Amino acid sequence: MSSGTDNDDGSHCSTPDSDGEVAEEIAIVAFERKMETAEEISDELADRYETIDILEYHGDVFEEFWGEYDCFVGLMASGIAMRKTAHLLDDKWDDPAICVVDEELTWAIPITGGHHGANQVAQDLATMGAVPAMTTASEAAGKQGVESRAKAMDAHVVNGDSTVKTNLAVLDDDLGPVARLEGPRAVLVGDDVTVLKRNTQNGIVVGTGSVSGADTEAFLAAWEEALEQTEYGFADVEFVATATRKAEEEGLLEAARELDLGVVTFDRETLLDHEGPTPSKSKELIGWPGVSEASAIAGGAKQELVLEKRSYENEVTVAIGR
Repeated sequence: MSSGTDNDDGSHCSTPDSDGEVAEEIAIVAFERKMETAEEISDELADRYETIDILEYHGDVFEEFWGEYDCFVGLMASGIAMRKTAHLLDDKWDDPAICVVDEELTWAIPITGGHHGANQVAQDLATMGAVPAMTTASEAAGKQGVESRAKAMDAHVVNGDSTVKTNLAVLDDDLGPVARLEGPRAVLVGDDVTVLKRNTQNGIVVGTGSVSGADTEAFLAAWEEALEQTEYGFADVEFVATATRKAEEEGLLEAARELDLGVVTFDRETLLDHEGPTPSKSKELIGWPGVSEASAIAGGAKQELVLEKRSYENEVTVAIGR
């Protein structure tokens, strides 16, 4: 049994990806008695993936369809999925991801390929009440690994083997922000440098600052109002950019989640290097430049402003960069 859905809405699951960090085509593998739950999952996630198929479980189902999907969602005990796929695993960058979920949708457990689709699927299943049980080191520590940074920036990892060392640096708080290099130029890197390549060069970046505690609706309204003053819409947004000191701003994070956008943070030194034209009191008070303009410039592929800073209800400031 199978059902396919196509998605052209620009969601986080439909970005080009050469290294498998993002799942685009998934298969729900379920026993016949669990087909109703499988259909519920398919209906809930349909607009987030290019394809969702439902496969009825039999002993060789994983082997039969291995390599045809980015991620398998096993509606079954984790032991079954592990035993039936262990002999198929070869390379984490090529193998499909596997996430299991119980029939009551209590837990969503990435088994393999956490950074390559399984964590993403588990987070999507959270909208149905399942608790994502992340065991990848960076997520377990509450930190953003390099694969997650790539997804947030609508980019992909070029040299996958490097992520072992760079993710260790993430755990030690020693990686710092993503450095930007614009070409044409030749770059020589070692095996402890992860190279990210943008999936598109034509998107825009929504630089955002705020007072502490601004709510989700304020951010959504501010972004919409700012975009209305440009020729762009939400479908053109690559990601939301802000300062590291706003990394835990819950209203901003929830607004980005509602729009399926990644959030990229820049440290003070990076923002000072990309300071915008509008004066900001924060530089005098705390030594930070205006966050919205600086982060929009720092994040944009061309590092230029499309829209200078706009304030919404004295709570949220927005600038648009590209």
